[in-house]
Amino acid sequence: MRDTVTISLPRGVRREVDRIAEREGVSRSEILRASLEDYLFVRRFRALRQRMTAAAQAQGLFTDEDVFDRLS
Repeated sequence: MRDTVTISLPRGVRREVDRIAEREGVSRSEILRASLEDYLFVRRFRALRQRMTAAAQAQGLFTDEDVFDRLS
């Protein structure tokens, strides 16, 4: 199910989105939807990385070399 969300954009951003949409043959909504999905993915990745880094450091793993040594 989809919901409709209304947002306001600075004029320059809207123009750029419109240029990209026209060039790529997709709708403005598709550009904004993909952009939000990418943004949310990056946020989830950063949160996971932060949790994993803390867990690794608690085990004395600080560098790639530390990980390699542990796996070897």
